[in-house]
Amino acid sequence: MARLNIKKSAYAALFLTLLYGCSDAGYLPYASHALAPAELQSIVTQASARNGVPPALASAIVMAESGGNASAISPAGAQGLMQLMPGTSAAYHVVDPFDPRANVDAGTQYLHDLLARYGNNVTLAVAAYNAGPAAVDSYHGVPPYAETRAYVARVLNAYRSY
Repeated sequence: MARLNIKKSAYAALFLTLLYGCSDAGYLPYASHALAPAELQSIVTQASARNGVPPALASAIVMAESGGNASAISPAGAQGLMQLMPGTSAAYHVVDPFDPRANVDAGTQYLHDLLARYGNNVTLAVAAYNAGPAAVDSYHGVPPYAETRAYVARVLNAYRSY
């Protein structure tokens, strides 16, 4: 009986992932773990100011990555609002990647570093945020991955609309 329930749970999780999932981000948009919009905007605005990145760009990445869900975990292991990989969390000294302030602060620091690396080219920085700098460097531009190209388009469209 327990085996049957596990199987049903796995199918339910798969169904919800297919129904609501977005670029492998392990979240449901506007799920109960999503922060209140005013609180999220305050966190993003403060971190963006500290780290010298446009708040609209940081907001667009947060929404593309987690939909505002501070508890989001991707199948690849990325965590929190800005979907930091464990190595990125460690590099930016994040103790708890599910702490919204720590996550967004580290994510905006990383975004600042990517913008600096790519001469403030937002498209390349966003592509590197998704696919990693090694992929952007290897392809001398946005990698030809369907997921990355869709992600870049989605983030840039949202960035322009904020």
